[in-house]
Amino acid sequence: MLSHHEFATLVLVNGCSEPAELDCEDVEALLAHDLLTLESHGPNGIRPQLTAEGCAYLKALSRVRA
Repeated sequence: MLSHHEFATLVLVNGCSEPAELDCEDVEALLAHDLLTLESHGPNGIRPQLTAEGCAYLKALSRVRA
């Protein structure tokens, strides 16, 4: 189960091509759950990218009704 901060980070990564100032602990947790990967982005940096599992997780949660 993800924390609300980790879930928010997953949504931010999904919705932005250049997410700014993500919490390192949340990113590390999502990497450990195999929901994110870190992809090289030009010569100066890396950026988080959703994995297939991360996309499936968000898609499954979008079907849940409160």
